[in-house]
Amino acid sequence: MTTAVVSPKTASEAAGVGALLREWRLRRRVSQLDLALRADSSARHISFVETGRSRPSREMVLRLAEHLDVPVRDRNVLLVAAGYAPGFPETPLNDPSMDALRGGVERLLAVYEPFPALVVDGTYHVVAANRGIQALIAGVGAELLEPPLNAMRITLHPAGLAPRIRNFLEWREHLLTQMQRQLAVVRSAPLRALFEEVSGYPLPAGGRETAADGGHAPYALPMVIEHDGRVLSFISTIATFNTPMDVTVSELALETFLPADQETADHLRTWLP
Repeated sequence: MTTAVVSPKTASEAAGVGALLREWRLRRRVSQLDLALRADSSARHISFVETGRSRPSREMVLRLAEHLDVPVRDRNVLLVAAGYAPGFPETPLNDPSMDALRGGVERLLAVYEPFPALVVDGTYHVVAANRGIQALIAGVGAELLEPPLNAMRITLHPAGLAPRIRNFLEWREHLLTQMQRQLAVVRSAPLRALFEEVSGYPLPAGGRETAADGGHAPYALPMVIEHDGRVLSFISTIATFNTPMDVTVSELALETFLPADQETADHLRTWLP
């Protein structure tokens, strides 16, 4: 394959995107040959791109990013590093163009009632929630309910849900591991700062430091929590948008809490008017 001759400025840009692409390739544990086969290129060309000897086209940057499963926000970073304009907008959720999305999300959350459900962004700020979530977090410390609400803080803070979670150590480990997996995929300073904050919270008082007894939902780890004198058990599921074309939408996640036993399901049906 013929390698393009580039000017000093373009060579600098190419080296920048090349280093970033190499970092993403190593994160994904993909060889240059494997990436070349996936992207219909050659290992030699991939090597030249990574070392800055060849400047990738805009289409090649996007193709490599697709095959490396680079998050949408970071695809913009790659494009800019290669000297191109960002390819994906980042539209605020309150923008009129997002009316259809917001309406669909609100209808979906309402359908899940009385089961708790919420939508969070890439740093776990709550952007929408149904009445089931509102009932579940009743009694949480007022400082944690100041906007913007953050689902991780509300769950793990000693003034939040933490003292009421029967299997707190297990649930805490689950949430922190989830955040660590995200940090292995995305380059997010705010998410890293949030992880450092919530992982440093002290264990809650009240004897919740030990894991709950077994016997609950053998197919998945439940969140076992006290609420209004009852012990409720929930299984969490997370859904995201397929093939998002906007940074904001790409980072949204819908989390639902489904009853893990019949007693919880029966009680939830008495929750809301």
